[in-house]
Amino acid sequence: MTSAVVREPHPTLVLSNAVRTAVHGYAKTLARHVAADGITVNCVLPGRIATDRVESLDRTAAERTGRSLEDVRKANERSIPAGRYGAPSELGNVVAFLCSERSGYITGAAIPVDGGALAGHW
Repeated sequence: MTSAVVREPHPTLVLSNAVRTAVHGYAKTLARHVAADGITVNCVLPGRIATDRVESLDRTAAERTGRSLEDVRKANERSIPAGRYGAPSELGNVVAFLCSERSGYITGAAIPVDGGALAGHW
């Protein structure tokens, strides 16, 4: 589990941008080294998933800006092409698939689960 900052760095998360990008480099290298042994290594890039942590982030943003929690959430949802936060089960389904035999030929991938929020091709 990593973050979309590996593809689109966040302007204020300097350490996260650097460290998570390094983790991706390591995962990609490791994937190539262990693929012949039938071991897969992938990274999942969760977007805004409806969790207590995301609610806490929204609450903090609301307090900092003087807006209501509902207004902050609606603004965030508008920034996601799917128009909503993801359900924890949607993220879990992707992770479960990657842990299954059905994904045996997927390795070295970075898979966003973000409702289309990442704008870049890669």
